[in-house]
Amino acid sequence: MNASRPERFPGHRYPQVVPEPDEVRPGAPAPWAHLEASARRSIDVATVVGRLVERGRCLASGLPSLSDELLALGRQPGLTVRPSAVLVALLDVEGEAHVVLTRRSRALRHHRGEIALPGGRRDGDEDAVATALREANEEVGLDPALVSPVGWLSPIASVVSNSAIWPVVATVAGRPRWRPQPGEVERVFSVALTDLLADDAFVEERWRRATPRPGADDEGFFPIYFFRVPEDLIWGATARVLVELLSIATGVDR
Repeated sequence: MNASRPERFPGHRYPQVVPEPDEVRPGAPAPWAHLEASARRSIDVATVVGRLVERGRCLASGLPSLSDELLALGRQPGLTVRPSAVLVALLDVEGEAHVVLTRRSRALRHHRGEIALPGGRRDGDEDAVATALREANEEVGLDPALVSPVGWLSPIASVVSNSAIWPVVATVAGRPRWRPQPGEVERVFSVALTDLLADDAFVEERWRRATPRPGADDEGFFPIYFFRVPEDLIWGATARVLVELLSIATGVDR
């Protein structure tokens, strides 16, 4: 931590090491911050699925093509972009939608120890749905027979791992028995969307680095999102996916 900067997340403990950018500024409030508290409570899985359909994010219309961000990443010389997918698995827990998350193993090369959505690289000619289902089965033991893929979120880039990530939204029947894959996953858990939408959960920072990044503004700053959850911190690509999921779930335009 740079001693000249204020504490990043006052009063919040978490085991991860969050990198220090070259420059950091405060970001904007959560896209849903203007909503009454009642509009951020008791969101069930059916509501999320319905709003995905309203936005044209259902799988029946096909998966999205490469975004401008991914195209820009692919144009960088000497860089091989790896297609991948993550499963945004939604559980119904006592009428509340929960999203399934993992803590990645600290032995991994990239994103070690971070909170993530189950997923990984494409194998052969798989599409994003097949990749997400296979990886979730391999990483956490989620039986594909319990999973119903229903929609998609915007594909994004992970600069650290040079990955093009397609998030696939799915519902999960019942309460699965998780089997984390040793060496890849330390822990499997779920978080209620209501908790991620709480007033003190979301933080946005704007970072600037010496190396330009696709999607940065004219000054070179780009947004980084965080969610504070008990004894942990969700950030990076996972937080980006969750911001879009929560915006759609609450009917907010971004």
